[in-house]
Amino acid sequence: MVSDPFDNYMDLVEAARILAIHPQSLRRLIKQKKVPAVIFAGKYLIERDKLEMFKANYDPRPGRKPLRRLL
Repeated sequence: MVSDPFDNYMDLVEAARILAIHPQSLRRLIKQKKVPAVIFAGKYLIERDKLEMFKANYDPRPGRKPLRRLL
């Protein structure tokens, strides 16, 4: 049985749904090199494990984020 080489990847819309942001916002993050992605057949593909690493540190709220300070 052969596994699908794309099982470890998701498309832009699916990844945006997981991050709870608009696909255009995710496209902007990819172009800013904040989310690693590859283009295959004209579509962005994002590795699942890299998206999970990004999601762990991403705050989708707009505006400036408060600095976390250690006391």
